[in-house]
Amino acid sequence: MAEKSEYHDNFLSVQVAAKGGLDRDAQKKLFDRLDWLDNLKRYALHDRELAIISASINGDMAWLPTMVKKYRHLESLANWYNFTWRPIFCGEYDEVTKLSLLRNIAALAKKSSYRVTLYPLPNEENEVKLLTYAFKQAGWIAIRAEADVNHILRLNGRTFDDYWRTRPGQLRSTVKRKSKKNIVSIRIEKEFNPESWDDYERVYEKSWKTGEGNPEFLRELAKQEAEAGALRLGLAYIDGICVAAQFWTVENGEALIHKLAHDEAYLSASPGTLLSAGLFQHVIDVDHVNIIDFGTGDDKYKSDWMEEIRTRYRLDLFHPNIPLSWPYIAKHYLLRLAKREK
Repeated sequence: MAEKSEYHDNFLSVQVAAKGGLDRDAQKKLFDRLDWLDNLKRYALHDRELAIISASINGDMAWLPTMVKKYRHLESLANWYNFTWRPIFCGEYDEVTKLSLLRNIAALAKKSSYRVTLYPLPNEENEVKLLTYAFKQAGWIAIRAEADVNHILRLNGRTFDDYWRTRPGQLRSTVKRKSKKNIVSIRIEKEFNPESWDDYERVYEKSWKTGEGNPEFLRELAKQEAEAGALRLGLAYIDGICVAAQFWTVENGEALIHKLAHDEAYLSASPGTLLSAGLFQHVIDVDHVNIIDFGTGDDKYKSDWMEEIRTRYRLDLFHPNIPLSWPYIAKHYLLRLAKREK
C-alpha cells in the first residue's frame, strides 16, 4: 500500500500534488476548491502563513487546508466568507479510506502542532465524526462545540409558486403590494459587468451592513464564477438608481446567497424584499436548483425564506503530550465537571 503525508506552505506545490483533484471539475462545492482557497489567501488572508496538510493512499487523497494562527496553533484556512470549511477528498474513496487518510493527516500534524482549530464544520457527511475519530486515534483530544447555524431551503421538486404559497402572509402581502406600484425594477445578471458590480458596492456602502472586509476578494470571486456560468447578481433600481443588490452563485443544483444589501433611504419601497423574491423565483423556476443556502448566521429575516436549520461546529484538537496543550485541556475538563455538579 502506497501512503504519503506532507505539509504544503504554498499553492504551487498543492496544485502539483493534487493533479487537478481540487479543480472545479473534480470538486462540486465552491469552498472545496483550490481557486477559492487561493483567492481567499491572496485577498483576505494575505498575512497568514499556509499550513496545508495532505495524505494519500493508493491514489486517493485528503487535504486539510489550514493556516498558522500563532506558534504551533493551526486553524482552518477560512473566514466569514465561508459557509463551511471541511477536509477535502479526491479519488474513489469510501468511509474507511477517508478515515485512514484523516488519521495520517492527524499523525503528521502532531509533529509540529499542539493545537488545531477547525470551523465552520458541517456534519451532513459525518465530517465532524470522522475528524474527531481520526484525530483521537492519532492521540489527540477532541473538543466539539456548536459554533453557528445555517439556514437552507430544500425545494423537493416544488415550483416557485408552490414554495411561495407556504411563505408567511406578511411577506407575501408586502411583495404583492409593492410590486403593484411598479416603482422598483429588477435585473439578474450572469455576466460580470464592472458597472453593475460598482452599483453593488455602492449599495453595500449605504446599507445597514458593516464595512466590507475584503471587497477585492468578492470582486474576483464574482468574475471567477461568471466565467463558469455560476454568477447571479441581482440588482434593484428606482429611477435609475441602484437601491438593492444581492450576490448569489448557482451550480450543481445549489444556490448560495453570499451577500445582500439595500439602501436604507429607499426602505419604504421594499427593494430588498422584491429583489429576494425575484432571485428566488429565478433560481427555482429557471435554474431548477434543489437547495438554496443562506449561509451562516441566525438572522431573524432568514426564517421567512428558509425552512431548515443546520448546525455548524467548531472542533478544537489538542495533543496531550505537548505541555502547551495542558492548560486548555484542564480548563475543558474542569468545565465539564462543573456542569455535571449543577
